[in-house]
This record gives sequence, structure tokens and C-alpha cells, in this order.
Amino acid sequence: MTVNIYDDLNRLESTFRKTNEFAKVQQAVIEVKEDTEAFELFKSFRKIQVTLQEKQMQGEEVLPEELEYAQKTAQIAQQNPKIMKMLEAEMKLSGLIEEVNRVLMKPVQEIYESID
Repeated sequence: MTVNIYDDLNRLESTFRKTNEFAKVQQAVIEVKEDTEAFELFKSFRKIQVTLQEKQMQGEEVLPEELEYAQKTAQIAQQNPKIMKMLEAEMKLSGLIEEVNRVLMKPVQEIYESID
């Protein structure tokens, strides 16, 4: 019996887009984009995050001043209520994604637990 897991994944994606958690992130992003100050601040914060992640993935050293700048930018961004609302919504969405991952990994976990 052949199973096409991608059909199920596409249905899961469709369902995921209909969740309250996803809708809250979508709405929070819209609110940030509509506020010029919040939007520019978030873009700056995001650019720094991506740059530092790329450096780490390439094995490059993150300089202390880069890390300090990133931390200061993050602190400023987190003082903006619209950005904070978006980040909090994203955290809740991440929790949902973690739960989906936990459920998907359950069969693998059971296989390894059977080794005991």
C-alpha cells in the first residue's frame, strides 16, 4: 500500500492557515506594516537577526559589538507595543507548530522506545 503523505501535509497546511494562532500573527503583521515607525524598526531588527544567523551558519565569529547592537535593537523593538504583540502571537504559533511536530515524531519515538 502506497501512502502519499504530501496530500495529508497539504491538507494540514490548509488547516494550519485557518487556526486562530495563524490569524493573530497575520493581523499583528498587518498592524506593524501599517505603522511606519514600527515597520522600519522591525525590518532593522529582522535584518540584524538574519545577518547574525547567516554568520553563525557559515562558521563565522559574531563580534561582541554586533551582538551588543543586536541586543539593543531587540530591546528597542520590544518596547514597541505592535511589535511585541506580533512577537507574542508568533510565540503562540510556534507552540502550535511544536505540538504538531511532537505528534508527527511520536511514531519514531515509539520505535526507539521499543529498543529498551
